[in-house]
Amino acid sequence: MRTLTVALGERSYPIHVGDGLLQRAGELLSPLEARRAIIVTNPVVAQHHLGRLQSALSGAGFDSKIIVVPDGEAHKDWATLYDIHTRLLELNAERSTVLIALGGGVVGDLAGFAAATYQRGIPLVQIPTTLLAQVDSSVGGKTAVNHPLGKNMIGAFYQPRAVISDTATLATLPDREYRAGIAEVIKYGVIRDLALFEWFEANMERLVARDPQAITHAVIESCRIKAEIVAIDERETGERALLNFGHTFGHAIETATGYGTWLHGEAVAAGMVRASRLSVLASGLSSGDAERLVSLVRRARLPIDPPQLAIAEWLEAMGRDKKVERGAMRFIVLEGLGRAIVRNDIATGQLIASITD
Repeated sequence: MRTLTVALGERSYPIHVGDGLLQRAGELLSPLEARRAIIVTNPVVAQHHLGRLQSALSGAGFDSKIIVVPDGEAHKDWATLYDIHTRLLELNAERSTVLIALGGGVVGDLAGFAAATYQRGIPLVQIPTTLLAQVDSSVGGKTAVNHPLGKNMIGAFYQPRAVISDTATLATLPDREYRAGIAEVIKYGVIRDLALFEWFEANMERLVARDPQAITHAVIESCRIKAEIVAIDERETGERALLNFGHTFGHAIETATGYGTWLHGEAVAAGMVRASRLSVLASGLSSGDAERLVSLVRRARLPIDPPQLAIAEWLEAMGRDKKVERGAMRFIVLEGLGRAIVRNDIATGQLIASITD
């Protein structure tokens, strides 16, 4: 097991990464004062992993109850959040009750937002079971639900008390969902660490084939970078915005096509390709480096082309994005591989060209 720390002063918390950590969950959560836990999960994850988690918690003296939510991005909405609040009330959850998110990004976002709002805040633990959640959504405290007009537009910053990433849980992921997580892994090298990007270039086939050592390295390095950025800029007033590389395009794809048609990681992959083309036009990225990114996305067996959307659909969806500031769209673009910057002065013609090219 490797343990990283998200350094936020009194609210600092550990990220535990390793194989077989579900069986150690009770031990790893023993520093928490409470011994009552409520687990939020979905039927698919519950079938594979719930029994081991409950057994581990019971062995450490935790009493645990279950809230099951429907599977899929289409259910990351206000109605499901309300149902979680209802069950918390029915189960007499208290301010000391630990809410545990066992699942992917949808479960993590829903449980996180519920923890942030129930009785004005109860302890949260993230136990992500997808690659995307292990390297991205479980770390950093972003919680949200979707709205038909925009993705993740209603939510809160709420940090967990701990993150437990058991890489063994990834063995149960369907190939499509596993590959979708690789998009977020690639992102970290692209925006901040050229050496990591080059490692991905040298080891992508191992990562796609789920080589355990490659997975562990990718998860640890991704979490290291995210933890560093969150510690500097918890509420995304500056550097944390770099983590959104490809996401303005990606969120537009998800919103325009209906949540769940494209997996989040698939939309981000196609979004990173568009963002790299915008970078060539607007920030000096070489066409050769842009092609290196496209090649890596293709080798990860992820989509490089977005769905057919009218320009008006693109602009409308991006115009509602959270990264809009004072009426201007902010884009994350690359000066070079490993060097991302924020720009809010992108010409409309350059943006349209990056979409239609």
